[in-house]
Amino acid sequence: QVQLVESGGGLVQPGGSLRLSCAASRTVFGTYIMAWHRQAPGNERERIATIVTGGATTYADSVKGRFTISRDVAKNTIYLQMNALKPEDTAVYYCNLIKGPENYWGQGTQVTVSS
Repeated sequence: QVQLVESGGGLVQPGGSLRLSCAASRTVFGTYIMAWHRQAPGNERERIATIVTGGATTYADSVKGRFTISRDVAKNTIYLQMNALKPEDTAVYYCNLIKGPENYWGQGTQVTVSS
């Protein structure tokens, strides 16, 4: 079992920045995918950024060029740096770990972009 704990959400003005963190309860060995998803009220959950074992990253078109996913292997933590935030980025952001048949989710952290 792996527990994922997100932090760093909050209220920010349009154009501002936030950095989300997701700490895993233990080191994850082998091949895995870690990702950030988000879900706005009335919308389906959307995967917005991924990072895999080798370090390659992918992004949804909606965040490409504004958000950056990264990791600190020593701290068992991934991050989502969010810049140039827009009101439509308002959502609950979730951390996700997929390792083989195992699929873990964090509890989510609210991000609100509003003036």
